[in-house]
Formats: sequence, C-alpha cells, structure tokens
Amino acid sequence: MKFNPDIPVYGDITFRGKCPKEEVEQASFFSKLRRDYPASWGLIALHPRNEGLKEKGQFSSVIKHAAEGMTKGASDIIIPGSPSFVCEMKRQDHTQSTWQECQPEYLLAAKNAGAFVCVALGAVAAWEAFEAWRGTQGAE
Repeated sequence: MKFNPDIPVYGDITFRGKCPKEEVEQASFFSKLRRDYPASWGLIALHPRNEGLKEKGQFSSVIKHAAEGMTKGASDIIIPGSPSFVCEMKRQDHTQSTWQECQPEYLLAAKNAGAFVCVALGAVAAWEAFEAWRGTQGAE
C-alpha cells in the first residue's frame, strides 16, 4: 500500500503481523467515541457505507445510491466540524489492506476543501488522530 506524502499517517507503518480486521478496528473506535463523547462527537460521527454494494447483483442499487448522494471513496470516519475530521482507516499492518476505488482522491479533495485528513492504522492510531484534530477545535 502506497501512502500520499501530503496525507498524514497515524500509526506505525513498519508494523507487520497479526492484527484485527478493519471493521473490528472501526467498531472499537466508534464504541470509544460514543462512550466518551455521547452528546457531541459521538453523536455526529459517521461511517458511510460504500463498500460491497456491487456484490450479489446489486448494480441497480449502486446507481440508485449514487443518485441519492453516495460518494465513491468516502473515508471510513467523518466527523463534521470546522475543520471536519476525515479519516481513512486501514489495518494496523497496512500490507494487509488495500486502497478502494477513489479513496486517495477523496482524501485529497477533502484536504483541499480544508478538512483535517489522515490515514489511521488501527483504532489506537485513529484515536491519536482524533485527539490531534480535537486540538484544532474550539470548545466542545
């Protein structure tokens, strides 16, 4: 997996080995976020469901979802704010992850629009990125 030098990566890019799957890491991040910030960040954070829509003959659903506003490559963790938090999560061992179609382009477009963007290698790294982003926010 190749990283864009203009997009910060949180986590140890040299780590190799057994690690949880991306969806487990996302669930861990969102669980902690919603537990620690139930009335603020945990309330507004979201994970857009874009992956896997072409499976099992759902092509017509893909067209419908795109017309309704689904965006290819939307990042895994998005928290509205000023700036917004846009984080693409990958496995702690990023060699076990791949870029999906349009993910790098989405991150760059979000960065160019003024968002705080990053790639996080696992839930701990996503939390580090979240804390760095929180430092850019006003009062909660």
